Amino acid sequence: MPQATLRLATPHGKAVLEALRPEVGREIPRTRASIALGETEIVLDIEAADLGALRAALNSYLRWIRISEEIGSMVGE
Repeated sequence: MPQATLRLATPHGKAVLEALRPEVGREIPRTRASIALGETEIVLDIEAADLGALRAALNSYLRWIRISEEIGSMVGE
């Protein structure tokens, strides 16, 4: 099974984690994901049934992270 681990340093780690938590809990076809907050980074693990599902999940999570970062920057989190 293809898998990816993303380690993203961000000053908005807690806000991004909370924003993504509902998405991690949702069922995305052919994928499993987990997210954790380290001291200075977010760690996102994705496992997929095939490369197409992994690519789709990565695109979704990266988009959600980018949006969360933008909102965090706007509100000063």
